[in-house]
Amino acid sequence: MSDYIIVDRQPPLATITINRPRQRNAINFQMWGDLAGTISELDADRSTRAIVLTGAGGQAFSAGADIADFDEYRSDSTRGRLYNGAVDGLLAALTSCETPVISMIRGFAAGGGCEIATATDLRIASENARLGIPVARLGITVGHREMRGLIDLVGKGNALYILLSGRLLDAPEALRIGLVNQVVPDDQLESCTYELAGEIANLAPLSHAVNKRTMNQLMNKASLADLTPGEADLPLHQFDTRDYHEGYRAFLEKRAPQFIGE
Repeated sequence: MSDYIIVDRQPPLATITINRPRQRNAINFQMWGDLAGTISELDADRSTRAIVLTGAGGQAFSAGADIADFDEYRSDSTRGRLYNGAVDGLLAALTSCETPVISMIRGFAAGGGCEIATATDLRIASENARLGIPVARLGITVGHREMRGLIDLVGKGNALYILLSGRLLDAPEALRIGLVNQVVPDDQLESCTYELAGEIANLAPLSHAVNKRTMNQLMNKASLADLTPGEADLPLHQFDTRDYHEGYRAFLEKRAPQFIGE
């Protein structure tokens, strides 16, 4: 595990902090794989019900890929393939993670930093946040996985606006186009994010997992008719779980449910 990634487990929550504040939390080559492994590890931990992803230092969520790596890893298409594979590995880990992941964004979320936030489930931003993917300023492009995630989140028109303008959007504009879910005062960012994470963690983890899995299935199909029988039946499996029976009994008995993820 890289020293640049800090994991704080306080079940049912876990926090991953990108810890390179002097570099505005830029992500070097090794960190892409380390972050992917950390996400997968926390997803496998049943005591973790929600994950918060953030950056250290107060100035940036992440400024994206570390440009110091470009000579070694992005100087030509062969090396670029290896680098893009590492980025894709993290984005795939976030997409397939069945534990809800929330980006807590203060300051810059640029380039790969914005792409990471886009791949998480929810994004809470402070009023000073600025988000964008200014790849055209460097003469590079986003990959297919990043492009699909961006279009799925904000739509074709807004995705092109982000990419073609190269602008970093302020928090209100990011909220308007759906790039973030909520904008809060800077001094309330942690409290609002962890309040939401706590609410999520107290709900049925299997419901969250299956809803995310079902959504991913639908996003990858051109039509509902393309679903396999197993995919179509996925939402029905919840009726056979202990958590479902606990949930509706608790509702009838007017008490808080005790979900265990089974």
